[in-house]
Amino acid sequence: MRIMHTADWHIGKRLNAFDLQDDQAAVFERLVKVAQEQQVDAIMIAGDLYDRALPNETAVTMVNGMLHRLNRELGYPLLVISGNHDSAVRLGTGREWYDATQLYLNTELAQAFTPVELGDVQFFLLPYFEPVAARLYFHDDSLTNINKAMHRVAAALEEKFDPAKKHVLIAHFFAAGSKHSESETLVNVGGLDAVSVDDLQAFDYVALGHLHNRKALNEPKVQYSGSLLKYSVSEVTQEKGVYILDTDTMNRHFISLAPLHEVQQLTGSFKEFSDSDHFSAAERDAYTAITLTDVEVIPNVMASLRQVFPRIIELKREQHVQLETATQTNVKLGPMPLLADFYQQVTGSELTPEQETWAKAALAEASRSELGQE
Repeated sequence: MRIMHTADWHIGKRLNAFDLQDDQAAVFERLVKVAQEQQVDAIMIAGDLYDRALPNETAVTMVNGMLHRLNRELGYPLLVISGNHDSAVRLGTGREWYDATQLYLNTELAQAFTPVELGDVQFFLLPYFEPVAARLYFHDDSLTNINKAMHRVAAALEEKFDPAKKHVLIAHFFAAGSKHSESETLVNVGGLDAVSVDDLQAFDYVALGHLHNRKALNEPKVQYSGSLLKYSVSEVTQEKGVYILDTDTMNRHFISLAPLHEVQQLTGSFKEFSDSDHFSAAERDAYTAITLTDVEVIPNVMASLRQVFPRIIELKREQHVQLETATQTNVKLGPMPLLADFYQQVTGSELTPEQETWAKAALAEASRSELGQE
């Protein structure tokens, strides 16, 4: 069989202030195209379908539509688990009816011990869980962290192995030796909540979610799919996509998915970035993090840069702004002359008549508030 491995869709996520709905819809369509071209027999989704435990109505509608498209319209068996960003209760609502269409969805630890069998493969769907769930399931108070809990869970899963079949684990956790990206929620502290890969060796393949970098871990049989999109500047160099697993050989290969808008990080001067002719349409449309090399004050810098890069997600300086030596200000000036003098020193220009009108109104309002005349 040919099985697609994907995870960390994070539907409903925003990149700074930008809604990613169109980007997520576009990359999903590319995922569908790959599934059809690769003639996959099933799709594994290793958690974090949603970005929040309480997703908004738009996100819920979007995820429902995606699962319906893959499962009901295109007929793919889906092997799905909840991640740490998902609400297990909300995501799992109605799962009792899903098996009829081969939408296998596990959101509780106890459900993982009943494997799903497709062809000659047993799939173990292990959702994200906290150590307390393992303590309650096994009645063992010694399972105080996820590493201890996973050792016990893996042993129990192995007891369910059919020796005549291959065994694939779908899970969502931080594996020891992996590397984080900025957009991931940390669920490990001091290494106590990192799962040892030694406990995973009995499986023929481990399809992981949680870390957004598909290269976060280098293990022969353990693979993070990575997220479908770049969700932070720290992921700017990462290639995003899906894996296709051949269960006959247990070999896998990666297929990249082009985003609707790239995420890029640029460093240069304000003058360079102010000239749109220096950049392609794709570069101008990208979600852009800019680092300015200028050291002087630049009035209205963000508004000016947005004329070229409307999707700026970060703006910072390579060096601190160097202010000119301040001239002596006459502290005996009234509020308006004092403001005009300050504005002139900082921006090098005078207040416009409209700005003066706004400033006078604000000062008058402040004076009334101090006198209790509101």
